[in-house]
Amino acid sequence: MLMRAAVLTAFGAPLEVREVEIADPGPGEVRVRIGASGICGSDVKALDGGSPAVRRLPFVLGHESAGTVESVGEGVTGVAPGDQVIIAMNGPCGRCRECGGGRFHLCGGAARMAAVAGTMRDGTTRVRVDGTGARTMIGIGSFAEYAVVNEPMCVRIGKDAPLDVMCLLACGVVTGVGAVLNVARVVPGSSVLVVGCGGVGLNVVQGAVLAGATTIVAADLVEAKLELAREFGATHTVPATGLAGRVGEIVRGGVDYAFDVTGVTEVLGETFAATRPGGTTVMVGSPPRDRPLGVDPGLLFASRRLMGTQGGDAAPLRDLPMLAEQYALGRLDLDRLVSERVPLEGINEAIRRVRGGAVARSVVVFD
Repeated sequence: MLMRAAVLTAFGAPLEVREVEIADPGPGEVRVRIGASGICGSDVKALDGGSPAVRRLPFVLGHESAGTVESVGEGVTGVAPGDQVIIAMNGPCGRCRECGGGRFHLCGGAARMAAVAGTMRDGTTRVRVDGTGARTMIGIGSFAEYAVVNEPMCVRIGKDAPLDVMCLLACGVVTGVGAVLNVARVVPGSSVLVVGCGGVGLNVVQGAVLAGATTIVAADLVEAKLELAREFGATHTVPATGLAGRVGEIVRGGVDYAFDVTGVTEVLGETFAATRPGGTTVMVGSPPRDRPLGVDPGLLFASRRLMGTQGGDAAPLRDLPMLAEQYALGRLDLDRLVSERVPLEGINEAIRRVRGGAVARSVVVFD
């Protein structure tokens, strides 16, 4: 059938909003009518040609999404037409060695690895542009009215859950909160530094609040973002320069945990240096692959730890319902994360605002 989608046809160019074809779901697949999709920094990076996963055009971006199941393929039993779902960034197979060890974010199953490459398990795609197969962002492609995804990527939520905020759980929220709870495992009473207070960074701040941290220092170069960080629970805010000195004035000797959400290698080095001996730094932002990290190796001898994360090391069926419940209980603020809601036709203007750092999250909403 035909649907509207925002299609990437040339790197660095505006997305083309146009009609494309989407096929019926195959065995083990689900077609979801997208209700809302957040515009993530990873989408912008891919649009600019900076993502190793996005090389063959045409391509449909978008991955932070939620919607309603429209139809299911043979063998699907976990969801049914009419179910509201969050589309997780990964759908672990549950059978490989990593899944067996509880490391679902590292699943090496065939379906997940194909999704990373933008295809279904059989190597084909369910979207066609002018008769040519179009790959989709991590097997989703939610800048479109529909997406066909693997069943394990669909996490059911309540029928009345607001899709325009539930979509944020799929990426920005689970990445930020997961970095705190799953990766660093912040303990109550500890001190935390969050560098970079965009959509993901604000959720690191929220995760630190949920974990019971008592000192939460937020750093950014934009005062408006620091104001948001204070609203989301930061106890202190500082400019994101000379971090070790600034943080040392607040927490003598450095913080217990630090999170770099900028993806800037020099900033990561400063963030690492702002931790105390024995402290932990988590690299949440994705730095360029061809740049050295700029971390002083001498600091490692004081038992400081540097860790990475993929999407908050989330287990979708465990973490996404938990986060939805925290929102329902009023412990997780999703509403103020949404700076604007735009129709699909307004996606290019919204992307320009995301580039300018003027928004926490722009959300594309569908009728």
